[in-house]
Amino acid sequence: MRTTLRTGRAAAVCVAIGALTLAGCGGDKDDDGPKDSGSKGKDPATTVQLPKLSGEKIEVAAVWTGPEQENFTRVLKEFEKRTGATVTFVPAQDPIVNFLGTKIAGGSPPDVAMLPQVGAIQQAVERKWAKPVGAEAKAQLAKNYAKGWQDLGAVDGTQYGVYYKAANKSLIWYNTTAFENAGAQEPKTWKDFLATAETISASGVTPVSVAGADGWTLTDWFENIYLSQAGPEKYDQLAQHRIKWTDPSVKDALATLAELFGKPSLISGGADGALQTEFPASVTQTFSGGDQPKGAMVFEGDFVTVNIAQTDAKIGTDAKVFPFPAVGAEPPVVTGGDAAVALKDSKGAQALLTFLASPDAARIQAEAGGFLSPNKSLDPAAYPNDVQRDIAKALIASGDNFRFDMSDQMPQSFGGTPGKGEWKALQDFLKNPKDVAGIQQKLERDAAKAYQS
Repeated sequence: MRTTLRTGRAAAVCVAIGALTLAGCGGDKDDDGPKDSGSKGKDPATTVQLPKLSGEKIEVAAVWTGPEQENFTRVLKEFEKRTGATVTFVPAQDPIVNFLGTKIAGGSPPDVAMLPQVGAIQQAVERKWAKPVGAEAKAQLAKNYAKGWQDLGAVDGTQYGVYYKAANKSLIWYNTTAFENAGAQEPKTWKDFLATAETISASGVTPVSVAGADGWTLTDWFENIYLSQAGPEKYDQLAQHRIKWTDPSVKDALATLAELFGKPSLISGGADGALQTEFPASVTQTFSGGDQPKGAMVFEGDFVTVNIAQTDAKIGTDAKVFPFPAVGAEPPVVTGGDAAVALKDSKGAQALLTFLASPDAARIQAEAGGFLSPNKSLDPAAYPNDVQRDIAKALIASGDNFRFDMSDQMPQSFGGTPGKGEWKALQDFLKNPKDVAGIQQKLERDAAKAYQS
């Protein structure tokens, strides 16, 4: 789920987000923006025609849980309403390729899978699981998507994936009460970020909530720092393993990250507590607890709004956001995405891909919040507040100037597997941030093994 916008456009995107935060992040999750039209008993306008599929059963697998799964289910229900098909959501586990392999070996693959990595799409094609996108879905892609997003779902010139969901993952969300009580300001640079953290710590509130139990969040911390500090050329080289993880640029990035990870007083629960904190809890503990939250800031993408909605905090008043601070000359912008891939060459699977490539599907989940679409035909008014609306506009404005994030470009065994590879190495680093050289060596050993296989 991680894509990186080119540095040249990153500044423009950050300006857009920065302007929003200075304006107070717009409205809140309750009052700003349109509601789900389905809840009013009124059919939303349709932009795509779908076939009648009465009696057909379709299974869709994804790793989504909680509100994210619930909101996607609303999209599937609209598809059922329009086609007459019955759609079942199949909860998957990370890494999803392993989960799908088990299902396929057992003779019961889902019709469609939502794949969160470019590498996962490539693996599905190599293993002859994936089916090419049909003509109707391709027409929707051509109409609604920048070429770059289409290219991400293609392998050797053949379209296999429909990128339904995107995410801007270079955002720091903060508890405004904690900031106000400490007299803290939104930082622009990494140096300022650390100073802000110390200011908040001195006020009696732990400044940063870290989801260390989920290795993917730690790769995002590293990637934002590395992109801003080392620059896009080095970033590309490391992503393709054309330079080793023992490169001095990796050492510099880890040393920078250690400026935060090496100070347990700045992290909620210290390293041990962070390593037991999963992503949803890292968000909710930042926006609950009154004037004594367990953390004043939490790093992650626009989808954080789904978890904020589980608290009493209102986006734009109690919860605000600023861009990931610049470590080098430019602030980083890392975004990501999930692609729908057909695993059965059926009429129902292709119809669902067509629907997911349309603004009709995107509008439903956009209205629910915690969702960002790469579909340029989606009316920004669908987003429930100015925070998400501005982030979405910035993503669309970037056009083709993006590339998928580092860990998602790598072999899944290294960049996308819980308890292994980069995820595990960075969890070890959170526990012992003094061992920069040792972590570099471990990263290189695991990367070399993964690329050779």
